[in-house]
Amino acid sequence: MSAGLFGLLDDVAALARLAAASIDDVGAAAGRATTKAAGVVIDDTAVTPQYVHGVTADRELPMIKKIAIGSIRNKLLIILPVALLLSQFAEFLLTPILMLGGAYLCFEGAEKIWGKIRGHDGHAAPVAGTGAEAEKTMVGGAIRTDLILSAEIMVISLNEVADEGFWTRAVILVVVAIAITLVVYGVVAVIVKMDDIGLSLAQRSSALAQKVGRGLVAGMPKLLTVISVVGTVAMLWVGGHIELVGLDELGWHAPYELVHHLEVGVHDATGALGGVLGWVVNTACSAVFGLVLGAIIVAVVHVLPFGKKDDPAAAH
Repeated sequence: MSAGLFGLLDDVAALARLAAASIDDVGAAAGRATTKAAGVVIDDTAVTPQYVHGVTADRELPMIKKIAIGSIRNKLLIILPVALLLSQFAEFLLTPILMLGGAYLCFEGAEKIWGKIRGHDGHAAPVAGTGAEAEKTMVGGAIRTDLILSAEIMVISLNEVADEGFWTRAVILVVVAIAITLVVYGVVAVIVKMDDIGLSLAQRSSALAQKVGRGLVAGMPKLLTVISVVGTVAMLWVGGHIELVGLDELGWHAPYELVHHLEVGVHDATGALGGVLGWVVNTACSAVFGLVLGAIIVAVVHVLPFGKKDDPAAAH
């Protein structure tokens, strides 16, 4: 009886060690996948704060919460099942679908620039001043943009674990989705509440705390404006890069090869700074490509008669 019990305990211990090893493997793979997608994670973090820029303080965190919940839904209920099924049964469709998302990002970025040029910035007015319906619209826009960025993150992550089994891939991508969402929207929440933290510090008795607090209050509007610009550039950069890589994979190699040739040339000519400057060249070229493509789409949607959308602002 005791021998049987000890044998059972040995089996349980062996299974526990196997499970622990599997968890370690999943964690390591999730870490690699997350690191590979870090660039897009930064873009996502830069893009999101613009959707709560100008919002009253009491609505900032509720809106971020809604966007974060929408992001989790995007990743777990839409992107993850579709990506896994396509990677298993129709891998050739992943690139065209991702390119559609990239084109949308290019359009979003170019449209924001067009709005600034025309003086009709759709996100300039505080959401709270136009009611709950406008807030719902803003959150919906943020979630749609997140869908594209999240798709890029998940596809990059999927590519890193392509050799794993189906269910292992699924578990790893769930871990990546949850971890990235927590990091992105945790950082966004801190960014948009920094002015409130500054006000709290400014009211303390310590002279140093007051100085830091006043600095935060004075600096946050400028920081949010910078982040908004970075977010727009990030849309063009990521969208343009998706398109360049996608075109290369579909057989039109010239645009990607040109950018790659410029990147390598700068890398080889600048010594120790080659890695950084080469990346800057690649990023700048991707952003320019994204802007050109986005401008064409904006022209179709807003300017040309057959594509022009109704613009309430134009009537005034």
